[in-house]
Amino acid sequence: MSADDSGLREKVRVTYSQVADDPNAKHPFRVGRRVAERAGYPQEMLSRVAAPSVDAFAGISCLPCFADIPAGARVLDLGCGAGLDSLLIAGRAGFVLGIDFSSAMLTIARRSAESMGIANVEFREGDAESIQVESGSIDVVVVNGIFNLNPDRAAIFAELVRVTTRGGAVFAAELVLKAPRPEGIQATGTDWFS
Repeated sequence: MSADDSGLREKVRVTYSQVADDPNAKHPFRVGRRVAERAGYPQEMLSRVAAPSVDAFAGISCLPCFADIPAGARVLDLGCGAGLDSLLIAGRAGFVLGIDFSSAMLTIARRSAESMGIANVEFREGDAESIQVESGSIDVVVVNGIFNLNPDRAAIFAELVRVTTRGGAVFAAELVLKAPRPEGIQATGTDWFS
């Protein structure tokens, strides 16, 4: 990873940690319940999750709405943030492991799981391009909007293949540019299409 890539990654980490620290502050992107509703999360679903995890939501789509989670499955929520998807999926899965690189987001996720009495979920700090789990140990992976935030996408895809069981599934949502950027427009600290 180049110095520029490492710098971008650190900016993303700092910004997402700021969302966790104060979801109501002004951020370079929208967060919270209204964003979750626009992404397709039904009110009934959001009402089941501790408010701090909903308030710090910064995902793209309602993966729990369409991800096929077999009963008893071992699920990885990569880039879990404040844990909204992990906490919703935990009711269907055998075990959910949420991994994120923001300790501030993970603090919210852990507190929410505890307050909700959810015991089959674990939240760990880690990197998407170096997932600290055994090869072939995950039945289903959900990834809600991290690919445009990390320039080392090839490593992330390789890790997803490595950790997922043979015949397992990966469900992902991402923002995608529909056309090349206009000439002269560059990625900045708040525009992370790397």
